[in-house]
Amino acid sequence: MKSDDVSASQSVASVNPLLRALIEKTGHDNGFEHVLPADGNVVTLASARHRSSAAVVPMAGGFEVRFQPASPALVPELLRSFKLWAGADGVFRVPTLADLATLLRRAASLSQALPNQTVRDYHTAVAQALADLPAESRGTQVERLVRQRVGQDRYRDALLVYWGGACAVTGVTVTETLRASHAKPWAECTDDAERLDAFNGFLLVANLDALFDRFLISFDDAGHLLTSARLSQGDLRGLGIHPDMTLRWLASEHRHYLQWHRERFLLSA
Repeated sequence: MKSDDVSASQSVASVNPLLRALIEKTGHDNGFEHVLPADGNVVTLASARHRSSAAVVPMAGGFEVRFQPASPALVPELLRSFKLWAGADGVFRVPTLADLATLLRRAASLSQALPNQTVRDYHTAVAQALADLPAESRGTQVERLVRQRVGQDRYRDALLVYWGGACAVTGVTVTETLRASHAKPWAECTDDAERLDAFNGFLLVANLDALFDRFLISFDDAGHLLTSARLSQGDLRGLGIHPDMTLRWLASEHRHYLQWHRERFLLSA
């Protein structure tokens, strides 16, 4: 880092053995359990559970964190949650070790939920599940059901992480009521990458999930709720649905799948 890139208040601090150990422990406890070789004052953290890494540099008054993301969506998603710490070029400056832990924990969780780590984890889990099947079950409906069950479980886990365990519309956090809704249905996806893409759908409470799954509701490109003419005002009130409902946020990666869903929604209206 050049000296003219940082102000005096952000000058690089030396990494003494204690501080290095504290950074490494913070990484280990928050999804970055490995330390990679690095020069100077940089502590580079990585993981066997995902392919992102984080370079942590002690600064006067905190830490500078630069991610080498496994998914191009990682840094934009972190910017959504940590705007106050975000600097130029996706660099984060956090004031305390506790803040560093929060940032790393979210980065690690997202790295496991976003494409394409979920697909890799799915293939590993499927291989383990199929190894337990009798040989005569291979290539049968049993195997197809195993693949679908494992995939749906992985997809739900990814959406729970991505949406922070809360409904994408209502913010409800009762896990038992939340469903992993596909915009482009499982059976219509062209490959596992689409089926398991965290951007191919939303985490929704059960009533919204049922309507979304049947193309009775959808969302526009700003995230505003669209309702089918087949739903009466009495139906909407009974379901607790009102016209100003909107997604808590909408990433650009959602829009391709939403367009597909809206086309089917318009045909069903």
